[in-house]
Amino acid sequence: MVKVILLTIIIVAVSILLLGIKIFFVKDGRFPKTHIGDNPDMKKRGITCALSTDYADRNTKGLHQ
Repeated sequence: MVKVILLTIIIVAVSILLLGIKIFFVKDGRFPKTHIGDNPDMKKRGITCALSTDYADRNTKGLHQ
């Protein structure tokens, strides 16, 4: 039972390290921006965040109170 728990902890720790290589080992490493509003490629295509689009639509149609 203890071996299984230790093995699980080791596997999880190694997985976290491998997923965060860029963040942990690269100077000024950061998580990639996955929010649609912050993504430059989406901005080039004119795609915006659904919440921002909804807010703009409500304001232009007079539905926002």
